Amino acid sequence: MSDVRHVLVLPDRDAAEKVAAELADRFGVTEEPQLVRDALAGEDDADDAQWLVVVEDPASRLDSTALDAFAAEYEGWLETP
Repeated sequence: MSDVRHVLVLPDRDAAEKVAAELADRFGVTEEPQLVRDALAGEDDADDAQWLVVVEDPASRLDSTALDAFAAEYEGWLETP
């Protein structure tokens, strides 16, 4: 079984930080999620960026549908591979 990585796309840093903080409580994530700023193509303004929350799931136990619904609560979504 290979490691799975989930990428949640959020509209701003505040939302990404809230999602990252809540992952442990909601989904039992024990490893600290990685926050990554993702500048939108062709945009120079720092405000025009999405934020990614990268969640490692080595046991492949997290439910993609539940993660997508969770991200949607913060106007985001789960990136599909």
